[in-house]
Amino acid sequence: MYYVSKKIEVAFAHRLKLNYPSKCTNLHGHNAHITVFCRAEKLNENGMVIDFAELKTIIGQMLDHKYANDFVDFNPTAENLARWICEAVPNCYKVIFQESEKNIAAYALDDDSTI
Repeated sequence: MYYVSKKIEVAFAHRLKLNYPSKCTNLHGHNAHITVFCRAEKLNENGMVIDFAELKTIIGQMLDHKYANDFVDFNPTAENLARWICEAVPNCYKVIFQESEKNIAAYALDDDSTI
């Protein structure tokens, strides 16, 4: 099995829908660091799992300088955004979504509890 990862920084905004009082229900932004992990049993015709530039383009088009609430149909928490990215990226099996220095969420297709 071949493994690659790419860390990408994006600037995005969102509002959370919560059932308790929180300042996060207000419009606010983050400079998030997103680490995408991909794997493949066989390399593509270019000898890659996926091109690192392609990963940057995919994530950038999905989220960079955008208001998440405008285009997702779920509560745009870090956890949900990590899952959404993982499901959209080819060969992706794990995403670590660091929305701030101290707040990190992860989503993995396998039983992988490490962040």
